[in-house]
Amino acid sequence: MPGHRHHHAGRSSRDILNADEVAAGLGLKNGMSVLDLGCGDGHLSLGASRVVGDRGVVHAFDVDEHAITSLRSEIEERNIQNIHPMIADVTRRLPLDDRSIDCVLVANVMHGFAANGELDVVLPEVRRVLKESGLLGVVEFKKVKDTPGPPLSVRLSPAELDSVITPFGFRLMGTVGTGQFHYLALYGPC
Repeated sequence: MPGHRHHHAGRSSRDILNADEVAAGLGLKNGMSVLDLGCGDGHLSLGASRVVGDRGVVHAFDVDEHAITSLRSEIEERNIQNIHPMIADVTRRLPLDDRSIDCVLVANVMHGFAANGELDVVLPEVRRVLKESGLLGVVEFKKVKDTPGPPLSVRLSPAELDSVITPFGFRLMGTVGTGQFHYLALYGPC
């Protein structure tokens, strides 16, 4: 639909996506730095924080102020010290140093960036903050009819995802299933 933009703020995936399974699929380890870009309510940030531990850090960024406020309340209530939530827009420069992040996680939002024509801004910024040895993990909804998630017209199959990400200096390292409704694509810088 011309003039229609995909709305990034959506429902939580807590009921349909296992945060520990995503962290394992990413190969997260103690002491790593993680950027959960478009973190929503922080469900996956919380899972990552358990793995990276006190020596690691999770930057949880989202444009939705309500989501970040909710995450701040949850980490305060649980006394979690290694998650740093922030209202941030990846279509602008992120408040992170160049090559400072071990793993950038983009879960359930890459299809929105693609639908809105924002990839030419988002992916170079992801590439800027990612270490040369780093990993970009993209969780997307499977392109299957009658399943939870965005409309089929904006979902990205693994092949479609690969075709929009690799032109920005990434190479596909593998794709794994992560739950009934999602897949996880792993990319390294090239």
